[in-house]
Amino acid sequence: MLSRVADSCFWLSRYIERAESSARILDVNIQLVLDSEDQSANGANDLWRPILSTLAEQELFESQHGELNGDTVMEFVTFEKANSSSILSSVTLARENARTVREQISSEMWEQLNRLYLHLQSPAARAAFRESPIGFYRSLVDQFHSFQGITDATMTHGEGWHFLQAGKYIERADATSRVLDFKYHVLLPSEERVGGNVDITQWMAVLRSCSAMEAYLKLFHGRVTSWEVAGFLILHDSFPRSIRFSVDALDQALHSISGSERGHFSNEAERLSGMLRSTLDYTTVDSIFQSGLHQYLDQTQTRISEVSRALAQTYCSWL
Repeated sequence: MLSRVADSCFWLSRYIERAESSARILDVNIQLVLDSEDQSANGANDLWRPILSTLAEQELFESQHGELNGDTVMEFVTFEKANSSSILSSVTLARENARTVREQISSEMWEQLNRLYLHLQSPAARAAFRESPIGFYRSLVDQFHSFQGITDATMTHGEGWHFLQAGKYIERADATSRVLDFKYHVLLPSEERVGGNVDITQWMAVLRSCSAMEAYLKLFHGRVTSWEVAGFLILHDSFPRSIRFSVDALDQALHSISGSERGHFSNEAERLSGMLRSTLDYTTVDSIFQSGLHQYLDQTQTRISEVSRALAQTYCSWL
């Protein structure tokens, strides 16, 4: 496979996963604002500010919008073309990458992605957003899920598909770590509120942001604690949005591309993904909290970025 094609497949998938993650986070935050005990304007704005921290776009937002409130944050994260991480920008970039590899992807994938792109550009999307932001974001998530399902069902599971998987799971692992780090590091309540209603509500919001609420509650029987939520989202080996599951799937995709056996490595990307996978396999929640959850997640994000760079250097040398 050409390096250009591999790179386009990888980033096509990353942009789709990034857009879906943003839509899910915005949907959850709207509900969090509506359920908040503090219904004042300042209280609501305080709940929107961390969204920008999660997406690491605070400076750009401040340069584009003077006032921070729900409307401006949703506009910025959803439709702002100057924001390269907005949902519209991510879908646009995904479509551009898909256009360059039309011969590799199925016609059904292209049609689904093109419909989504045209919808986001249309007045109908704006109207749906104004009428019901929650309904709008949930509809977007459904369309992203449709694209993933169409991809799995209609594309040959060869090299191109494995690059799509690598991009999806790198982005997913990074997104989960950022959402979890944001809650612990930015929204950590004062000592007297730890374990209280506000704290539990926020941890439940983290679970919903990762589509993990039902899976978590079935395992922990309705008990919500920071310790167990963090452990579930980092270390659970069969939940598809946990960091451990995502890294394992990433490692599998990389070995499928090279043809090397798992447990061995033939390039730097495989070596780094294998090291990260091994660390997650043998880490405990106790050791994570003893060393510091923020420090652990920050280190994990760095390692994920290293895998991404090594993959680009190994397979996308034309860049």
